[in-house]
Parts: sequence; C-alpha cells; structure tokens
Amino acid sequence: MSSREVFDVTVIGSGPGGYVAAIRAAQMGLKTAVVERDPAGCGGTCLQRGCIPTKALLHTADLYEDLKNRKEFGVVADNVGIDFAAVMSRKDRIVVRLSKGIETYLFKKNKITLFKGHGRLEGARTVVVKSEKGEEKVQTKNVLVATGSRPRSLPGITPDGKTILTSDDILQIKEMPKSLVVIGAGAVGIEFASIFARFGATVTVIEMLPRVLPLEDEDVSAEAGKLLGKQMTIHTGARTEAALKTPNGVEVGFKTASGEAKSVTADALLVAVGRGPVTDGLGLESTRVQMDKGYIRVDAKMATGEPGVYAIGDVVTIGERPHPQLAHVASAEGIGVTERLAGSNVEPLNYDRVPSATYCQPETAGVGLTEAEARKRGYDVRVGKFPFGNLAKPRIVGHPDGFVKVVSEARYDEVLGIHIIGPHATDLISEACVALRLEATTEEIARTIHPHPTLAEAVMQAAEAVYGHAIDA
Repeated sequence: MSSREVFDVTVIGSGPGGYVAAIRAAQMGLKTAVVERDPAGCGGTCLQRGCIPTKALLHTADLYEDLKNRKEFGVVADNVGIDFAAVMSRKDRIVVRLSKGIETYLFKKNKITLFKGHGRLEGARTVVVKSEKGEEKVQTKNVLVATGSRPRSLPGITPDGKTILTSDDILQIKEMPKSLVVIGAGAVGIEFASIFARFGATVTVIEMLPRVLPLEDEDVSAEAGKLLGKQMTIHTGARTEAALKTPNGVEVGFKTASGEAKSVTADALLVAVGRGPVTDGLGLESTRVQMDKGYIRVDAKMATGEPGVYAIGDVVTIGERPHPQLAHVASAEGIGVTERLAGSNVEPLNYDRVPSATYCQPETAGVGLTEAEARKRGYDVRVGKFPFGNLAKPRIVGHPDGFVKVVSEARYDEVLGIHIIGPHATDLISEACVALRLEATTEEIARTIHPHPTLAEAVMQAAEAVYGHAIDA
C-alpha cells in the first residue's frame, strides 16, 4: 500500500534530532512525516533509555544525599532510605509522559504525520514502513535519517541484561545491586557510577585512559577524579581483561596502569564503552549514501552523497574529527537541515562551541577549547580559575567544591573556552555558550554585573582572574 500524500520531508527516527527537526520543518511550512519503530513510543534513546531517565535517577540521588547530610542546616531526617521500586517507577512515569507528549500533543499541534514501524529507503524518494499491519510506501521529496545509536560492548564480554548490563539494561533492573563494576569513565559510565554509589552500592570504575571524563579540560578531569574518588574506587590507565559470571554476580579481571593483574567481584557489571550507529536495515545501499564503518558520511550541511537525503546525530561522521554524540547536537543539526530545506540561509554548526555536560556529583560542563587544545592550535593562552568555595552561595547550599576555568587568548582577549566543575555546572555553562557565540572577551564577562549571592558569580570572577583581578580569590 502506498500513502497518497507526498511529503516535503520524511524523518526516520523520533529522537531529539528527529522529532525536533520534524517540528521545525512543520513550523517552516513543510509537509512533514516521521517514522518511528520503537514500540515504547517517540523520543529516541535520549528520552526512552538515556538522558531523561538517567537524570531522573541522578536527581533522586541528589535529594537522597542532601537529606542524609543536612544536620548542619538544622534539618533532621531520620531513617532516610531508597525505595528502589518507587525510584524506578517515577523514572518510568516521567519517560512515558514526555514520550506521549511528543506524539499526542507536539506532532498533532504541528500537523505532523506519524508512521509507526520500521522505515527503510527504497531509492531516495520512497520510505517503506513495515509494521504489524504490513508495508506502506511513503513518497517524499527529502529524507532525514535520525536513527541514533546503541551501546557498544567489548570483545569477549556479552551483555545478558541481568548480570552484564548495557546502559539500556541498567535502566530496567528491578533490584538495586549492592555492588557494581563500571567499565568506562566517560559521561555515561560516571553518571551511573555516581547514581549507584550515592544510592549506597559499592562501585568500582575501570577506565583504559589515564583520567576520568577524558574529553573534559584536564584540570576539570583531575578534580573530578579526586572528588569522585571519595564516592567510589576508580582505576585509570587500566585495561579490562575478562568478565566471568559467577553464582553471585560477576568477576571482572583487569590490569592496572602498572601492569598488575587484579580482579573485582560485584553483583553486576555495566559496560559503558561508547555507542555505535543504528544504520542497519535502512536500505541505504539503494542510494548513493556513502558509509564509513557503519556511520553515514555527511558534509557540513548534513547532506549525504545522495541528493535529498540527509542525516544527523549519532549516525553521522563529518570529516576527520569525532562527531559528538549529544542530544543537543542532533537537535541543532536537525533544525539547520529543515530550515535550509525551507529556503533559509543557515550556517553550519561550529563544533568548537558544542557544550558538554555530565550530571554526576559534582557536575561538570564545558564549552569551547580546553587549555591543551588552545595551546595546540597556537594561541597565546591566558587562564583564569576561580574556586566555588570562595563564594557565599556555594557555602549556603552546601556544595563548595569545584571551580570555573576561563581559557582566553592574549592578543584580542577573546574567550576560547569555559570549563566548570561544581554545583549546577550544567546550568551555568549556558552563560558560557552565549559568550562564545557572541565572541565575548574576558573583560566583557568580568564587567557584566552578576547578581549576588549566586553561583554564577564564579564565572565572572574566573574571567577577572585571567588578569589577576578576582575580588574573592
């Protein structure tokens, strides 16, 4: 059966790239369709199995930690504990509500047609949607592939959904593990480690690279390792050798940075070693789309080798630089594609200005160049750092750890990057994003009046610190 309508754009995938792109396309007057195969509904990995459920658990961990350690505030909470079933139930309710909101409100409001089923291309102008009802052919002028990614594993370690878990699996467990090993100290691994360590589990993290959160500025990464090390055991520069299931859980063998062989046992193992693209079964071989190790090769405007076929988000590769697998990147790319299809002149993304955010405790966030990258590119670098503990508001809220670091260049005083570890870092980074977008100087940030007492004063004083003028340093 074929759809009688011809759409201006058909989006395959309704994650933060796909559904956002579809809405903007509809707002721009384009006749828009979305194809989604996930029986759980719209929202993609971010909403169904990633960003949103994880942050719901992290917020519970924040609340639990605050309640346990607030006697000095005059708040006495006796017998505070974790009802794990209730925690997971709340997480599920949030996910379901947001997912249904996309389908029943946002798509209907914007007159977007949703096809439920697996979509594949049959040439560049036809998307075949296979569902329980059969196959339906959707005719379209343009296709936007936004199918996202799935968790990777390690050779010889096969997740079973019970003892050896992926990030998808761990969000569905029914009982909280008393002990957990996490392989991988990137954002995903560290967030889950932070959740379960604060829930009361004994957590061990094994990371092959020499530092946790290795994509962050080195100073932020070092501070994160020090502070997180108070909550859990972290082995950096360590290589996982094997994972064997035992009658009571799992035993993980690894070699430390010095080459010493060690093992650790736990109730469960989380494998958090990155994600791979979901491009299988899309019928891309029927087009001129070029592939690179499973990823779709695109240009700066997200166009593939097939005219009228575009791709965004976790499935793409651009040039030689690693493409950031972040929800907000996919959203921005999708908006750019659909606005260009509608005739707007939208500049490609500047990936130097993509913010990172990790919602562990303490939070970390950054945007722009790290100090090391700025020096590598030949800038005459100036750095300003300011500790949260020197301000009133972090002391008031009871989270004085961490700092703000400003990386700037000496010739024009332009801010090249801002990196934060500390309370509400993932919110504070937005000021930095605007500053870099407007090519702000450190003087402009320093002379911007910030309200007192606030956490954001740390950004202002870090800018002042570039020239040794921070008041509270």
